[in-house]
Amino acid sequence: MTEDEVLRKELTALLAGGQAHLGFQAVESFPRVEYNTHIPNMDYTFWHLLEHIRVAQRDILDFMIDPDYKELRWPEDYWPAKDSVCTDADWQKTWDMIQADQSRLRLLVNDPRINLTSPLPYAPKYTYLREILLVADHNAYHLGEFAIARGILGLW
Repeated sequence: MTEDEVLRKELTALLAGGQAHLGFQAVESFPRVEYNTHIPNMDYTFWHLLEHIRVAQRDILDFMIDPDYKELRWPEDYWPAKDSVCTDADWQKTWDMIQADQSRLRLLVNDPRINLTSPLPYAPKYTYLREILLVADHNAYHLGEFAIARGILGLW
């Protein structure tokens, strides 16, 4: 295997999670009656957290591929309103979009036409590699938070 192939293989695995941490398994089989439960001592619910993961992941993906990318406002564009609640359909839509964007990220990582260490065409101060690592890091952080909160509330 070439160094490039090894890098792509490892980044693909990192995006999926589940190596050194639980990854997206933290969300699997989450009780639907708890979607809108507030996490203790936090301003958000489990759905707010999942939706934040979706928005941030999509924002980074858009940053990498969209020449007309528009920067989101922090923090208001990255989190649902504190009083917003989700339905079963909202939860499923958020989850499906996370998975769809994960697929798009894996396709990008494994596209041999893309040099992962090259600057982004529309943001030359950044590389594809940096942005992929940022997605993986951000997801790992918040999925760990999701898993810990789930454990604290006895939702396993």
